Amino acid sequence: MADRAQGPGPAGGRNRVTIRDVAGRAGVSVATVSRVLAGNYPTSAAARAKVLRAVKDLDYVIDGRARALAGTGPRTVAVIVMSVDSAFYATVAQGVEQEAAARGRLCMVCSHGGDEARELALVQMMREQRAEFVVLVGGAVENERYRARLTEYAHGLAAAGSRLVLCGRPAPGPDTPVLVVEYDNEAGAYAVVSHLLAAGHRDILYLGLLPGHTTVEPRIAGYRRALADHGLGPGAVRPAGRGLGRANGYAAMREILAECGGRPDFTAVFAGDDMVAAGAMAALREYGLSVPGDVSVVGYNNDFVAQDLNPPLTTVSIPAYELGREAVRLALAEEAADVPRGAAQSRHLLGTHIVLRQSVAPRR
Repeated sequence: MADRAQGPGPAGGRNRVTIRDVAGRAGVSVATVSRVLAGNYPTSAAARAKVLRAVKDLDYVIDGRARALAGTGPRTVAVIVMSVDSAFYATVAQGVEQEAAARGRLCMVCSHGGDEARELALVQMMREQRAEFVVLVGGAVENERYRARLTEYAHGLAAAGSRLVLCGRPAPGPDTPVLVVEYDNEAGAYAVVSHLLAAGHRDILYLGLLPGHTTVEPRIAGYRRALADHGLGPGAVRPAGRGLGRANGYAAMREILAECGGRPDFTAVFAGDDMVAAGAMAALREYGLSVPGDVSVVGYNNDFVAQDLNPPLTTVSIPAYELGREAVRLALAEEAADVPRGAAQSRHLLGTHIVLRQSVAPRR
């Protein structure tokens, strides 16, 4: 228990108030104050009342870090995302925070901006903060460096008595001690492409390639599986500039339309995410093509922008908020069941569903 905190001085200034000041005001020993504030030692009701009154009078603030290290303060969980201005990341983080708060935990939300060194530093800081568990959100390019990095995170946190939870991101290997909470990415892609096929479309373009990315590759797999199940070829997969997002979708569609003289050889587009779809739709309009009259378009994620596009976008809804909540529930359930921190991996899969709007029409 820390023995110092900020508090008002005799003249209204800000002086250091110590646990000894609280003991003096309450007329009890320092040990009694420490026991009352820790809350895990028996003390008399009278002594407790005196201490709490003195704490209030002196505006004494308990050092939360010291309480956490002593195991007497509220436990902390952490959620690490790429960015906080993305609808998907923000919604997952909100799910983590609200479920953690409902279970008496303090939640720290951090972002790494795609910087691996920053991500590593954040995980290390969470080890030092004795976080109960760390939720790492979102996809990544899966290669040997990625697998080595995630394995290091998982074992490092386990050694510190914590647990790595991967949310919307696959584990680097079956033996890595992590808790995985993900959604059925491939099934969502399969369903939305099947919707286009049911509308009569056979020439369907996939837009938004990120080689090796753990979010994009399953979507392409679902796209190709749907085509194969309808007796069609592997389809046409095109990159969206340097990745996903509106600007890349717009630039890629402009390039495709320029190559074909504004007369596309496809009747539908499956965009890697809703922002790629938004950019592609803008480019189609500039070439005098209507959605869905000339080209049907579908997306993925069900971001807030999807319902406000013209026309509103048919897309795949990801259970982002529930992913965050489920990550906390499952991690705490493991703890309640006394599952060792270095235990084998456990995986949990949530479903997706299509949201039907007005961006798809039967093929002419």
